[in-house]
Amino acid sequence: MKFVDEATIEVIAGNGGNGCASFRREKFIPKGGPDGGDGGRGGSITAIADRNINTLIDFRYARLQRARNGENGRGSDQYGAAAADIVLRMPVGTMIFDADTEELLFDLKQHGEEVTLATGGSGGLGNLHFKSSINRAPRQFTYGKEGEQRRLRLELKVLADVGLLGLPNAGKSTLISKISNARPKIADYPFTTLHPNLGVVRTSASRSFVVADIPGLIEGASEGAGLGHLFLRHLARTRVLLHLVDMSSPDPDVDPVPEAITQAQAIVEELRRYDADLYAKPRWLVLNKLDVNPDPEDAKRRLCEALGWEGPVFGISALNGDGTQELVWALQKYLDETKAAEQRAQDEADGINLDPRFDPDRQAP
Repeated sequence: MKFVDEATIEVIAGNGGNGCASFRREKFIPKGGPDGGDGGRGGSITAIADRNINTLIDFRYARLQRARNGENGRGSDQYGAAAADIVLRMPVGTMIFDADTEELLFDLKQHGEEVTLATGGSGGLGNLHFKSSINRAPRQFTYGKEGEQRRLRLELKVLADVGLLGLPNAGKSTLISKISNARPKIADYPFTTLHPNLGVVRTSASRSFVVADIPGLIEGASEGAGLGHLFLRHLARTRVLLHLVDMSSPDPDVDPVPEAITQAQAIVEELRRYDADLYAKPRWLVLNKLDVNPDPEDAKRRLCEALGWEGPVFGISALNGDGTQELVWALQKYLDETKAAEQRAQDEADGINLDPRFDPDRQAP
């Protein structure tokens, strides 16, 4: 299926049905009185987050979503039927903007989260609501209200804990296929990844995290070159970025480190130009294909010195799995600590103060 992460749609809720002005007329029952029913409610349009969907392609071609109007009321106290609502299923991580004002209306972050995009109009009142002791034969009724109408822009930002960043053919797809359940296309030429891939990395029965792989960046990506800039937004929700650097060389007589330094610096610069928040995210350096480097430790030292790198650095071979388990366990530990810190901050903001002596992970004696 084609991956689509942007779409513009128009949603039109149904109008409410009109109330009815009617009088009961039956044989042998004179002056039966008003019996006009109310109109039915117009159909609303809602959106629900579904983790089984990973693209907005359905809305690229079905841009108009219109709900039905409610039925008009009828005589004999008959109320008009309400129109059925329309439910639009969208991927988890979909952001819904007002297309005219660019205001963020909704952000679907959890599976099953449901929001109303356009509310159907309420039905009008029949004349039976207007009878009174001084108005025995009311002819008043009200019309149904119009449903809401909006132009919406949908933007998908996938939800992942870890994002993979690097040049084409750096080994991102190989790494995500080695450590997770993702099965992206892998080949010995660049630009095999044409859309983001998500993989779940499970470290135990109850612990796991999600990794996102986007198409490789090239120099000038922040200005529109290549494919990677189109999908950089999908790294915005991640907690840590893995910057993969290819440490191999097609020619065994050529030192790969200078080229690796140039490529790593180019990626960092593109990241800085694209978005300051993304550039400020925690980033780990992952040196891939070290199994074919003649002196891995020396290459790692020289690269880190040239970049002035002081953050975490891992040497791996995504193809045969060397070093990947150490990387996975380090990521799981970091994510656990980060989430725990975020939860503590949220508890403090909500006024929840736990006894510092309480340790939920401590086993009872």
